Amino acid sequence: MLIVADENIPLLDSFFGDFGEIRRVSGRTMSAGDVRDADILLVRSVTRVSRELLEGSRVRFVGTTTIGTDHVDQEWLKQNGISFSAAPGCNANSVAEYVLSILSLHAERRGLDDWTRLSVGIVGVGNVGRELAHKLERLGFALRLCDPPRAEHEEEGSHPFVTLDEALECDVVTLHTPLTRDQAHSTYHMVGESELAGLTAEQLLINAGRGEVIDTKALQARLEQASPPIVALDVWEREPHINADLVDQVWLATPHIAGYSLEGKVQGTEMIYQALSRFLGLPVRKKAGQFLPEPALSKVSFTSAADEDDAVRIALRACYDPRRDDARLRATMKGSPEERAAAFDRLRRDYPVRRECSSLKVQLKGTSKSLQDSFRAIGFKLKI
Repeated sequence: MLIVADENIPLLDSFFGDFGEIRRVSGRTMSAGDVRDADILLVRSVTRVSRELLEGSRVRFVGTTTIGTDHVDQEWLKQNGISFSAAPGCNANSVAEYVLSILSLHAERRGLDDWTRLSVGIVGVGNVGRELAHKLERLGFALRLCDPPRAEHEEEGSHPFVTLDEALECDVVTLHTPLTRDQAHSTYHMVGESELAGLTAEQLLINAGRGEVIDTKALQARLEQASPPIVALDVWEREPHINADLVDQVWLATPHIAGYSLEGKVQGTEMIYQALSRFLGLPVRKKAGQFLPEPALSKVSFTSAADEDDAVRIALRACYDPRRDDARLRATMKGSPEERAAAFDRLRRDYPVRRECSSLKVQLKGTSKSLQDSFRAIGFKLKI
């Protein structure tokens, strides 16, 4: 059995080596010739899976180790008897922690001692939005949740769904929708000229969902006007050919890596391994925990002298500080458009190991219960 796989999928040999031969190829440049003799195809979001790629091949199973599926023509796969599986929710915690780190930086930038004074509008309450909402609610943030498709089919819970306009009134607006077009509640350019016009210099807009959800031209125009919002972008229109001018205009710019924690990537691989095992009628014998290495930083300690807000900031940024990724991306915005696109892909391909908060043990000596609760809400392991 031949498995053709994106070279950037982690632990390919560990999870799939027993199934057959593995051929690693570039996901961005994967061609019909690369997959013609493959039985199994494993991809990420950079590969467009459609008739053009697979027609005439012997591929029987396609797996994407990502939460998104807009790069896959699922209808064509179904019509041609090709099984498909994705990894929904695999990196939800990673993206949630990415947003928490940005919120921490933003609160510090605004001089807020208590970051929970920021109201947060979450637009798109799927796996990622739910995980983020769960953490923020436990931390004590005021939330507004916007998800029109869910609002139509679900009863109101503890947080009734609001409209997009209502979510856009919050201090922080963070986008976590899939990319949809030509259907009810389409998200393509969902945030355009009129939505951006209502945002003020006191508000932070984060996009860690899909780049095309924001109209880039409208965003650039708004950022050139008076009192523009503060903007943090992890996803961009036309990746990897991103707009270098927009990078200069936004507060924080990262290269589509919000979900790139090692735990998130490995969980995506594990979920597709499980799906392929079921497809082949084989037992599931492997778990991601078997293959996770020891983290570079394993423990931090705080005493009763620690300020609570400072302690949370220190621990969060010990795990992940988005300013490092911002600096790396800005350093690549030189040369020709082709050179910049290649550099964008290299940043993702060669991304350094980033561990989630669960990998860090926090030792607390004589600290308050509220600080303990905050660390638990974020996901740290505690030793008291």
